[in-house]
Amino acid sequence: MSRLKERYREEIVPKLVELNGYKSIMQVPRLEKMVLNMGVGEAIQDAKALEAAERDLTAISGQHVVITRAKRSIASFKLRTGMPIGLKVTLRGERMHHFFDKLVNATLPRVREFQGVPLSSFDGRGNYTLGIKEQLIFPEIDYDKIDKVRGLEVSIITTANTDDESRQLLELLGMPFAKDGGE
Repeated sequence: MSRLKERYREEIVPKLVELNGYKSIMQVPRLEKMVLNMGVGEAIQDAKALEAAERDLTAISGQHVVITRAKRSIASFKLRTGMPIGLKVTLRGERMHHFFDKLVNATLPRVREFQGVPLSSFDGRGNYTLGIKEQLIFPEIDYDKIDKVRGLEVSIITTANTDDESRQLLELLGMPFAKDGGE
């Protein structure tokens, strides 16, 4: 069992029950899954860009990625339905806990002039999405082997019903939110 999951069971669940007055521990919000998403628009002209992005995202997540394809054609972008335009990977269970722990404790502190993650990125249903500007902050990425700096999106899906419950859960798990609440 990961140290994050152990801490969740022993420290965080009792604290959330105390704060919110849940009648059962099954009501306590928990991490459900994490989805890593990388848009690779340049794959329209350069097929190698998709391969490089796939290699990076596989290294970051430790899991095989899925290619996302265009749902409709957009002539001004020279995009046709079915063309590969992105990558995604869904993490659950042990891999998800390991990735969250790595994100909070090893990756985010590597961001230059890091002030915390914005509080404004909740979706109203208890889920949180974090945009990462460059894949270089992940320890698995070798600077010399990348072809281009790419960003990615990390969506944290929780079982929380409200943004406040989700924020409490993520704060207790160690998510470094910005003090002023902004970017």
